Amino acid sequence: MNRGAVQAAVAAAPLDGDGEALKSRELILLMLALTPEPFSRDQFTPGHITATGLVVAPDGKRLLLVHHRRLDRWLLPGGHVEPEDGAIWETARREVVEETGAQLAPDAAPRLVSLDVHGIPARGAEPYHLHHDLAFEFHAVEERFHVSSESRAVAWCGPEEFDRYAVPINVRRAWERTRYQK
Repeated sequence: MNRGAVQAAVAAAPLDGDGEALKSRELILLMLALTPEPFSRDQFTPGHITATGLVVAPDGKRLLLVHHRRLDRWLLPGGHVEPEDGAIWETARREVVEETGAQLAPDAAPRLVSLDVHGIPARGAEPYHLHHDLAFEFHAVEERFHVSSESRAVAWCGPEEFDRYAVPINVRRAWERTRYQK
């Protein structure tokens, strides 16, 4: 993974005055500049980079959510960087496909639509740590999906259902960025 390319993408992300995302940008850039293994899932202080996919339905009116088995919450599909991932957005694409089976439109460089630093609870030998998450916009070419072992369920969700699914505020703001920057 090219640290400089990730730094450049984070620095250039259009965050529309979103204070939480701007604070996350500062934290992500500091972590990238000052830590030895920012892409390693074994770096717990101050955490590590993860990547997420905000998948827009073919009708353009809904996004794809997974009910995360471990965290017991509805979230965007995403996860850890793997050594074979060439670019950070490739991590997001791989995770979306692994977790949902969604068929995504080809995109040479999907748009970065959200930055969010959030805590992950301790589990076994893994201590509490932070995920420095970058979310990229993808578009599904069909509505079909499957449920992976990491999830309890997968669903298409429109803005009118955000409260029902308890969609986090950072995801709602990212959704707004996809709606207004077409």
